[in-house]
Amino acid sequence: MKLPLEIFVGLRYTRAKRRNHFISFISLISMLGIALGVMALIVVLSVMNGFEKELRGRILGMVSHVTVSSFRGPLQDWQGLRRRAMEHPDIIGGAPYIEAEAMISNLSSVSGALIRGIDPEYENEVSEIYQSMEFGVLSDLVAGEYGIVLGSGLANSLDVVPGDRITMVTPQAIASPLGLLPRLRRFKVVGIFEIGVYEYDRSSALVHYQDASRLFGMDGGVSGIRLKLDDLDLAPLVRLDLKQSIGLEYWVSDWTLRHSNYFKAVRTEKTVMFIILSLIVAVAAFNIVSTLVMVVTDKQSDIAILRTLGMSPRSVMCVFMVQGTLIGLIGTLAGLAGGIVVASHIDTIVPALEQFFQTQFLPRGVYPITELPSEMKQSDILRITLLSFGVSVVATLYPALRASKTRPAEALSYE
Repeated sequence: MKLPLEIFVGLRYTRAKRRNHFISFISLISMLGIALGVMALIVVLSVMNGFEKELRGRILGMVSHVTVSSFRGPLQDWQGLRRRAMEHPDIIGGAPYIEAEAMISNLSSVSGALIRGIDPEYENEVSEIYQSMEFGVLSDLVAGEYGIVLGSGLANSLDVVPGDRITMVTPQAIASPLGLLPRLRRFKVVGIFEIGVYEYDRSSALVHYQDASRLFGMDGGVSGIRLKLDDLDLAPLVRLDLKQSIGLEYWVSDWTLRHSNYFKAVRTEKTVMFIILSLIVAVAAFNIVSTLVMVVTDKQSDIAILRTLGMSPRSVMCVFMVQGTLIGLIGTLAGLAGGIVVASHIDTIVPALEQFFQTQFLPRGVYPITELPSEMKQSDILRITLLSFGVSVVATLYPALRASKTRPAEALSYE
């Protein structure tokens, strides 16, 4: 196959044995630097994608994608509102809920808690708590029996286990001959869940919504209904659709209004890490510059001969761009292969390293996630590949331009 003269000469220079072995060493370091930078970018971004997906799943497994409540107080006809909301094509589940704050005590242990009244029949449609139950099941919450399911952190704080009884004190007071007294109720612990997010495990407690309605004086009503979407990224659009379809007397909210700052912080951190790790590729690109500068200096006489044979300055420039681009291409492909392999097997590599060093990188008591999740995205891999190859090409411009300005008479006058 016939190649253009510039590519042919550039490949010959790359394959030829150089008299200066130091140049070959610098070229190898440049390739390794680019490969290391690309591999680090792919692995780190994949792990951060995995963390974001895992945390989003855990948080949104506890909170609502979309909530609908009434401006007029407790929602009485929640069944009818649920049926109307379920007519939306993007909504796949709905359940009533009650949210209130209370104080829970067990002997000398006291803790504040966020009480959520749920209907076990519908709760599985909108949350994943049933998958996070350590003891018991949600169906153990029966109306009138005053059972309660505690988060693992809250249960540890109160020092209770399933079967124990606790006292719940609500802010609502009741009138008595002795004056206003807080409303008390004994509950039986029927289950414990661990969602994996400290904020919820430490402060959340679940009861049957009918028990919560009586306890908080809501006369059989609920705070609202929780809705689950087929695609949670459509939550803002669904919220606007529901506002128009169910009327202005209802307040419609979604998860982006409550937790947007958290996920924006995660995306910002991912962007910063991409910029920082890109500096590794930039440093390797500087090595390409130094390599080609030394090659141009070493090949002055060759360049002069090529010029006297009729090669144009532009062609000389292309020769050395081919050489530098090849270094960047090999480094990029090597880093791409290494990064994909490591990111794909991160779940086996990390445990092996932990066992070898006899340590745990993410202790359970410190981090909500104790395993490194990984999720590779084609957009990230494409962006990293284009960045690395683009930087490598740009790094060849100065040395190649310097080579194109070589004057044959001056270069050959010392030969």
